[in-house]
Amino acid sequence: MTVYMIADIKVTDAGWVPAYAASVHDLVHKHGGRYLARSGNVKTLEGRPLDTSLIALIAFPSPEAVKAFAADPQYAPHLAARQKGSESRFQLIDDTDVAGTIPYLPKG
Repeated sequence: MTVYMIADIKVTDAGWVPAYAASVHDLVHKHGGRYLARSGNVKTLEGRPLDTSLIALIAFPSPEAVKAFAADPQYAPHLAARQKGSESRFQLIDDTDVAGTIPYLPKG
């Protein structure tokens, strides 16, 4: 089952960003993930805007692959740097339809 990790990040100290941007995509790929977007071009269409610098959307083949990525020892220094230099919210959603009315999605 495909899952999507949504990373909503407010950068508070950009010192970590170059190394993270240059290296973490290789670790994502190592665990079967694929970036669908990694953008600072965030526009709120409805509701109160979040205080966000960038959002990344990454597809993984399973929740276990996301856990393996997050626990990878090579990711640990990048994780620590990001957590120190940002306010981050990471969310995981699956590829299901909660209402079960979209024919090309599994019922959630």
